[in-house]
Amino acid sequence: MVRTQIQLTEEQAKEVKRIARTRLISVAEIIREAVNNVIRSGTGVAADAEDQRRRALNAVGKFSSGNRNTSRKHDKYLSEAFRK
Repeated sequence: MVRTQIQLTEEQAKEVKRIARTRLISVAEIIREAVNNVIRSGTGVAADAEDQRRRALNAVGKFSSGNRNTSRKHDKYLSEAFRK
């Protein structure tokens, strides 16, 4: 392995440490996983984010609400749904 030094924001450092504690692995391993995700994606976007985007796009048009005006009144319908 090659030793390297990086700088993180305070928030990034806290979050990476929290994730490492939760998963019982080192901060270095969390960072290596993140780098590998970006490399594997080949797009410069983390693989998880790219996978989420692909799955979201695949879901488009697969469901029907029964309402013909959902695209125009989506905020109204979401508001009603979250009040239930």
